[in-house]
Amino acid sequence: MVVLTDKSEKRLTIQTTDIAADTTTIRSLDWDRDRFDIEFGLQNGTTYNSFLIRGEKIALVDTSHEKFRQLYLDTLKGLIDPKDIDYLIISHTEPDHSGLVKDVLELAPDITVVGSKVAIQFLENLVHQPFKKQIVKNSDRIDLGNGHEIEFVIAPNLHWPDTIFSYDHKTQILYTCDAFGMHYCSDATYDDDLEAISPDYKFYYECLMAPNSRSVMSALKRMGQLETIGAIATGHGPLLWHNVDELVGRYRTWSQNKTKAETTVGIFFVSEYGYSDRLAAGIATGITKTGVAVEMIDLGGEVDLQELRELVGRCAGIVLGMTPASGGSNIQAALSTILGSAKEKQAVGVFETGGGDDEPVYPILNKFRDLGLKTAFQPIQIKETPTENTDKLCEESGTDLAQLVTIKKSIKQMKSLDADLDKALGRLSGGLYIITAKKGDVKSAMLASWVNQASFKPLGVSIAVAKDRAIESLMQVGDTFILNVLEEGNYQGLMKHFLKRFAPGADRFEGVRTQTAGNGSPILADALAYMECEVACRMDCGDHWVIFSTISNGRVAKPDALTAVHHRKVGNHY
Repeated sequence: MVVLTDKSEKRLTIQTTDIAADTTTIRSLDWDRDRFDIEFGLQNGTTYNSFLIRGEKIALVDTSHEKFRQLYLDTLKGLIDPKDIDYLIISHTEPDHSGLVKDVLELAPDITVVGSKVAIQFLENLVHQPFKKQIVKNSDRIDLGNGHEIEFVIAPNLHWPDTIFSYDHKTQILYTCDAFGMHYCSDATYDDDLEAISPDYKFYYECLMAPNSRSVMSALKRMGQLETIGAIATGHGPLLWHNVDELVGRYRTWSQNKTKAETTVGIFFVSEYGYSDRLAAGIATGITKTGVAVEMIDLGGEVDLQELRELVGRCAGIVLGMTPASGGSNIQAALSTILGSAKEKQAVGVFETGGGDDEPVYPILNKFRDLGLKTAFQPIQIKETPTENTDKLCEESGTDLAQLVTIKKSIKQMKSLDADLDKALGRLSGGLYIITAKKGDVKSAMLASWVNQASFKPLGVSIAVAKDRAIESLMQVGDTFILNVLEEGNYQGLMKHFLKRFAPGADRFEGVRTQTAGNGSPILADALAYMECEVACRMDCGDHWVIFSTISNGRVAKPDALTAVHHRKVGNHY
């Protein structure tokens, strides 16, 4: 075991351990991290785990967070000449696992990067340089020699759409990245103390995996087709060695319980066609942020038509990516099964996939409408390479569909609140604000009243943002935005504009006077005051995120004017 330490204020260490024949883990230990980028609090830090497999050919499974750049690269070069690495296997492209991919490619430009189609597409946008690549599908294999044959398991939405597992048939180790992991930092390489790690294991599942419990069940089914799984090499926390069956069993039990009562939407597409993977992933993101479950089915693979019929029948909503008109008989049979199993009052949405041979979108949509299905969003049409705004359009379309299929449940919950409590809660008042944000080419805004100053040092505010708000994805840790303060007696125009329901992808600033702040976000010209903010951390509060942000700059347009105040009568809605 080798341990190196960074002399920075935060404790960052590297641990290397031989975990099986020809197999070494490089664990980046982040002892003091108290927040993670899906924004839940960490009690015990976290780790970022990477793995080196040496057969006749050599594979590196994942890298590390960029904060470990020098420590990780020095450790890697101490173990092997990076130029000798043949494959870099990307379990998924979230920055805490792929943050050093570009650095590894610079050290070893002849490496072949292995990942799902979506992962490779994401990486091409991340590293901005050409690289050798190999796209893998479920059950594909790469033979490293000396018995190390790596089999791949597609595991979308655990917790990113591009996720794959990798199974080494020689060592019987399954590399799962986020799945079965936990944010728990200790010197113990393995799950030695089950009692100590159990709370973090459960908390991690609830925050990351529970919203995608059906995807967990699908992954468990695929895992069942592998040989014996002797160990699970996770991307975070200790590796599972002593308690594999117990901890995998907990995932199964938790996910079965989640799926029994869940509202589910099925997304059906041909992953190898056009931009289907990317567009479907965007729609799935928008659906799952509302708490609705998603099941993604690749119609280009082996599809059991009976299982497909059962899935469509129990879904509250259906999303269909246009299949190729010249697709094979298996795709046509699957499409006919979906149409034949759809039922009245289900929600439906369709999207073009940009493959150049799409089935016409409106005839398919009209067939669903004739069956009595409700259109959840306008067809997404793809005339050019998708952009960030296309991704946002897909996300917002998914959210609209999810809100449609849960509207009765939402109304029932609102009415269930005790009448006196409802009125009492409604007496809580707040100011009126509009949050505006820009990230890349994507802009968004929302009217807010649950805003409060939260600290003096640093200067900070807390804002409650519903999880299904479009702007939520632009308010991750490190993102910047503008908090616009509305003026009493002069807010009705802006309030009316930003209260209206915008279609997915609509320009929320059309007809609104703005100027650009130093952080790039729009300032509303008619606001009483504004503040430039940066998201510092987020707390999960059920159906809302409470977002704490620091303030770097601000200005008041009318020093004598007052902030607009929002008075409610009931507390079960805004």
